[in-house]
This record gives sequence, structure tokens and C-alpha cells, in this order.
Amino acid sequence: MFFSDRTDAGRRLAGLLDRLKGHDVVVLGLPRGGVPVAAEVADALDAPLDICLVRKLGVPRQPELAMGALGEGGVRVLNERVLRESGVTERGLAEVERREHAELDQRTRRYRGSRPSVPVEGRTVLVVDDGLATGATALAACRVVRARGAARIVLAVPVAPRGWTVRLGGEADETVSVHTPEQFFAIGQFYRDFSQTADAEVVACLDRNRAAHDPVVQDSDVRIPTAAGVTLAGRLAVPEGALGTVLFAHGSGSGRRSPRNREVAAALNRAGLGTLLFDLLTEAEAVDRAHVFDTPLLAGRLTDATEWLAGRPESEGLPLGYFGASTGAAAALWAAGDPESQVTAVVSRGGRPDLAADRLARVRAPTLLVVGGRDTPVLDLNRRARSLLRCESRLAVVDGATHLFEEPGALEEVAELATSWFSGHFRGQ
Repeated sequence: MFFSDRTDAGRRLAGLLDRLKGHDVVVLGLPRGGVPVAAEVADALDAPLDICLVRKLGVPRQPELAMGALGEGGVRVLNERVLRESGVTERGLAEVERREHAELDQRTRRYRGSRPSVPVEGRTVLVVDDGLATGATALAACRVVRARGAARIVLAVPVAPRGWTVRLGGEADETVSVHTPEQFFAIGQFYRDFSQTADAEVVACLDRNRAAHDPVVQDSDVRIPTAAGVTLAGRLAVPEGALGTVLFAHGSGSGRRSPRNREVAAALNRAGLGTLLFDLLTEAEAVDRAHVFDTPLLAGRLTDATEWLAGRPESEGLPLGYFGASTGAAAALWAAGDPESQVTAVVSRGGRPDLAADRLARVRAPTLLVVGGRDTPVLDLNRRARSLLRCESRLAVVDGATHLFEEPGALEEVAELATSWFSGHFRGQ
């Protein structure tokens, strides 16, 4: 059997996967050649398309032998047996990781730009390549996707050698191949046109799919009444068919126009999550810097906004989450610690959880603490705070980032982590 090209291969592969249509599937193509194949599958299943960026960690003097793999979002998978048998030192492993991290970051920026990855947590993930030979890359991809929280993994390729599933060691829940020939020398022998896929083609495939699947977002300026009689200005954006809505608690006296929080909110909107950005303080109140650190006051405003939002038709019946930054994170945790709080998930960006220390043990909502690796004082505060939390929690450190996450790719990583956390927990409601 021969395929005309990757487009033809993708269409034939899609014919074997029709049963997955309508089952909350995410299609991930392995760059570069797997992406045009995956694009055809995604179109046929009416599913979102993304890339699965992985970098194999090769043993220093045997680079073809994988001792692990790296994936986006800080995912790291190691093969302890290979590490032990090859005698790789911690220093040797660190050097390989440093080099492959740099390449992974470069490719992420090239293919995805500032857009976050499509959330996979709790979903069926269809990993697609243009063929399978040794299986090393596919194996690494399955491990990385599993580490990102996929509920089920289906590995699908147009062609693979007979007995190919044995090479995966059960890492995929299901495997699909159009053609499994006895005589197999290379993937390219089964394509009439197996020319190299250009980076521009990868980006074009992603752009076309995103244009078809990006949610329609209805946004509007809103006025939020509070129990104290103060009215707060805000911006509410709710995509069609939203999974839930996230309220932003700004820090250090900033408000709904915070460029960093707006960027994260836009990423959440693209992932099908609603957002409410609003001013916790009026202009007159913000002049007094003491208000910035008045955690009970800020938490009260957040609670008022939560009650107001829960009564809106756009959010009726939807789970709600908090995204807090700096001192706003303290307000989010304080409010989430209220026994009456119905918030589903909390994300803290560079937060000051120490300002809510008395409430941390009361927080029931799953909490993600995101801190820059170079923000040492705040990192220490968050480590101590996590030890006080009694709910599901995770501390995610963004390597090389400082307090404001101004470094290239740092805020994008925050957005990806937040999107995955909220989407995963909202789907569980």
C-alpha cells in the first residue's frame, strides 16, 4: 500500500477513527511530518488540533538510546533502568536536559507563539505521526501526554511494521495503523511524496484548525455592586459553551487592565473558559496603599463579585474559579477558605499566600501555586504555604522566571498551567 502524501494518509487514517467523533477528543500531531496527517484526522473528527512537542533525552555517548523525554509545561519522564545501566551521572543528565530544554522552548515559540496548548487533562488524546519506525518518539510522546493528565491515549499512524505495538510497552491505551507490512525499511517507502514538512505548513495547519474551533466570546463592561455599597468596574468575557468562569484577583493595586492578567485571561477564553477581570478597589481607595495589603477587604470584594457572577445568566450553573496574582492571590485564598465558598479551583501567580496564612487550612478547592524559579523569597513563602494547605495542591516552578514573569515564554507557561488546572477541575464538576 502506498499513500500519495501525508494528506492522503491522514484521510485514510481518519476513516479508522470515526468512532471517536463527539467523544471530547484532542488530536496531537508530532512535528513536523505528523502534523498534516493529524490535521486531516482533526478535521474529520471535528476536534481541536495541537502539537505534541517532545524531546528525547539521549544517553550522552549513545544519543539514539533514550534515557527519558521532556515535554511542554515542565513534564519530565525518566527511564530509571536505562539511567542505571548506562551509568549516566546527575551532571551528565542535567547537561542533556539543558540542551534539549533550549530546543524544546525554541520549537514551542516557532510553532505556537504566545498561544497556550490545548488542555488534555481528563480527555481522550489522539497522538498522530506520519508513521512509526523505532517507536522511540511515539513512546516518549505517550509518556509525556500521560504525565499531562490525559484520561485515555490512542496512538494512530498510517504505517508501522508488523508487531509494532510491542515496542510501546502498553504506554498507549489503544493503537491504530492503516498498514502494517511485513517488509518495512523506512516510513518514506510507503509514500509517493514524502518531502520534508516545512515549519510554515505546521503553523498553517494549527492556524486553520484554531480558526474553526476558537470559541465565540461575548464580552462586555460590567458594574459589580458590593455589600458595602461600592460599585466595582469589570470586564466579563464568556465563550459560547464555556466550561466555567474564572474571577481574577489583581495584585499590588493593579486592576482589570493589568496586561499580564489580560494575557492569561485571553488564553483561558481561547480554551473555552469565561473570565471576569475587575477592580478590587475604586480609584479613590487605591490611592491608600494600605488597602493593597488589606486581605480581608480584598477577599470580601472577591466574594461579592462571586455572588454577583453566580446570579448572571452567562454563568448560571457553571463552576467558578479564582486566579490571584501577588496580594490578589492572598485574597483569593482567603475567600476560598470561607466555609460557604463554592469555588471549584484556585490558581495563584507569584502569590503572597502568607497574607492569608490563617485561612489556608480551610481552603477546600484544589489549589495551584505558580512561582518564578528566580523569585526566591516568594518561592519560599509558597513552599511554606503549601505545607499548610489541606486541599489538593501543587507547586509549579517556572524555571528562569522572576516575580512578574517578564522573561520570554514565562507568562505563556503560566497561562498553560492555569488553563490545564481550571479545565481539568471544571470538567470534573
